[in-house]
Amino acid sequence: MRILIDARTIQDHFPGIGRYVFNLAHALAPQLEGELLLLVDPRARNSHHPLADLQRHPNITFIPASIPIFHWRSQTHLPSLIRALHPDLVHCPYNVRPLRLPCPSLLTLYDVIPRLFPAYFPRRTRWQIEIIQRLALRASTGFVAISRVTARDYGRFYGVAGDAITVTPLAADPIFCPQPDETVHALRLRLGLPRRYHLYLGSNKPHKNLPRLIRAWTGTSALHHAADPPHLVIAGFWDERYPEARELAARLPARDRIHFLGSVPNLHLPALYAGAELFLFPSLYEGFGLPVLEAMACGTPVACSNTSSLPEIAGDAALYFDPVDLSSMAAALEASLDPNQRERLSRRGREQAARFTWQQTARLTLAAYIRTLGFS
Repeated sequence: MRILIDARTIQDHFPGIGRYVFNLAHALAPQLEGELLLLVDPRARNSHHPLADLQRHPNITFIPASIPIFHWRSQTHLPSLIRALHPDLVHCPYNVRPLRLPCPSLLTLYDVIPRLFPAYFPRRTRWQIEIIQRLALRASTGFVAISRVTARDYGRFYGVAGDAITVTPLAADPIFCPQPDETVHALRLRLGLPRRYHLYLGSNKPHKNLPRLIRAWTGTSALHHAADPPHLVIAGFWDERYPEARELAARLPARDRIHFLGSVPNLHLPALYAGAELFLFPSLYEGFGLPVLEAMACGTPVACSNTSSLPEIAGDAALYFDPVDLSSMAAALEASLDPNQRERLSRRGREQAARFTWQQTARLTLAAYIRTLGFS
């Protein structure tokens, strides 16, 4: 087979999707009997994923395309470029994709957050997303979904037939693993972290539910009576459109024990996870919830929402809570204070994370390519 992946998403503007495409290409190349063409934008800022690492695979060829994903030339010029390459199939990992292609195409499905939480999006933005999504679905021959929940929701909201979707769960990067004490200590010094902390890592978008997490965490009295109580560390990309969590924290008596780090380089994330006594993930909805798997791979106990894909990903290796119920969240926080419970969660979390590999993701994706070509 001659497969082309639109890898222009391997750039800083698409941190999650870029990580997915980078790791998929790495794992897919050894399994693919044929050529893997990667459409890349050499002008896009990419500080996380070294494209040169992919060049060690002899069947990977980079196709430079200095056409931004959101530019109109993606629709007018890119199809001609792709036509000249004669691929058997084009894999589009993002719903802003060329709509007229000369061969079958596969689309990756992530989540339906705008449909589930319309109040979080301005009306115009919501309609734009909906139009782009419907056009992408109509233009695609087959689909891969990152979880069973995502596959179910695309059937529910968009009528995508279940037999047209292959579920291809994601995995944690190999860098996520238990860290030496000296590495964790060095990161604490570098970032000014306290000795004991609970961690949230992700964006501050509304569905991430940070204000409720802060209310539950500060309202759980058992967390604050120790001589050396834990702090709450909130890390990840900060969108200035949603200041509510930071504003709430600034008004609380425990504000000196709540730290907002912003984005942390990939290199430091394993130690950040490993140094935490507990990883907290209160999201209202996740298409997959990769930070949960990353924390587990580092041996960090996890407490997370009991919604969407998270039980599918975390299995019996997490403490669960209702993300809209502060008392439920507080009960999980109190349960995490038991050292035996944390040890069990750490052990089971490492076992659970090991069940997800990029090799498996690649194998399932390759099966989806074969199925899609069979449908065409």
